[in-house]
Order: sequence, then C-alpha cells, then structure tokens
Amino acid sequence: MKRSLFVLGDSISIHYGPYLARMTADVFHYGRKSGLDAALHDLNQALGANGGDSRHVLDYLEDMSATERWHHDVLLLNCGLHDIKTDPLTGAIQVPLVAYTDNLARILLLAKRVATHPVWVSSTPVDDERHQRFNPGFIRHQADLRRYNAAAAEQARLAGIPVADLGAFTEQLGADLYADHVHFTEPIRQLQAAFLAGFVLGLLKHDES
Repeated sequence: MKRSLFVLGDSISIHYGPYLARMTADVFHYGRKSGLDAALHDLNQALGANGGDSRHVLDYLEDMSATERWHHDVLLLNCGLHDIKTDPLTGAIQVPLVAYTDNLARILLLAKRVATHPVWVSSTPVDDERHQRFNPGFIRHQADLRRYNAAAAEQARLAGIPVADLGAFTEQLGADLYADHVHFTEPIRQLQAAFLAGFVLGLLKHDES
C-alpha cells in the first residue's frame, strides 16, 4: 500500500513538485494544496496551490488539522520567500522575523499532529541584484533569507522535526540557476526534486531499520 506525501510550500515547490511526484511514485501518493491554475497565473502571489507566507500556511494547517482524516505519512513544509518580501519605498518586510518565528512554532506543532513525518524544507537562495532587476515591484534580500532560514532551523530543532536543507543544496549547484527573478531552470528543479526524494525515502528506510 502506498503512503501519502503532501507538499505545502511556495512556488518553488510548485515547480519541483511534478518531478518529485514522479521520482517517488512507486512509494507515495503525492498531493499538495489545490488550485494549481490560480497559482501559475501569478507565482508572486499566495494564490491557490501557492502556500504563501507563514500566516497563510498557519491558517491552512489550522483549517485542515480540524479534519480528523487529514493525515499524511510525510508532510513537506516551507515558507519564507513570501515572508521576506520588502516594500522598496518603506523598507517594511511582509512578515517580520519575530512574527515569522512565532508562526513557525505553531505551524510545526500542528505539523506533528497531521503527519507521521513532518519535514521542514529550507527556503531557496535569492540573488539580490537579479531579483531587483527582474522584479522591481518588491525586493528580497539574501541576508534576510539567511536570517529566516536560521530561525526556521532553530524552531524545527526545538520541535524535533528534521530539516531538508534545500537552500544550501541549491546554493552549491553553481551560478546559472534562475529562469527569472527567483524561480529556477528546469534542470535545477529536477535536481531539487531528486534531493527531496532522497530525503523522504531515507525517512522510510530509517523506519524500517
């Protein structure tokens, strides 16, 4: 009997998702937040299948955890890139770090209720200059991403939840990564999926040993 793998993440996960689904198809039924067409219409917004920022992820998990039958063998969770969106005029960040940390503490507690193996996935890197050149409507900074990833890793440690460090994995793939301001080329998406497939399949092997 196949197990269930559910992904709740931003547009990066929408792109690597089909590859991850195929790579794990022998073991898992793959699922994610619904509304793929809406998400693809504008990947910069928290629409449909796009998990959005930590407030959106928390709201979604609170709603779904109220359904007793909503439970998964593996739950891959991520948020951060939407949280660090910064207004270029005011410098205001969408979700300040303190609020992000508080949201994550609640997210990870819920994740432990609805999944046998909740996994936190770190956010992927930002090239500041490229991001601002291709997407002037709002800005992101790699320095902020590192702070938010560090805060998330600490919350995962406190919750006893493993971290699949997709951010660090992606950073070491070289310089030619991006298809636009923050999303990746098809070869990079495939490599990200392979990294995560190896991670989740390794969780099951650990169970069996």
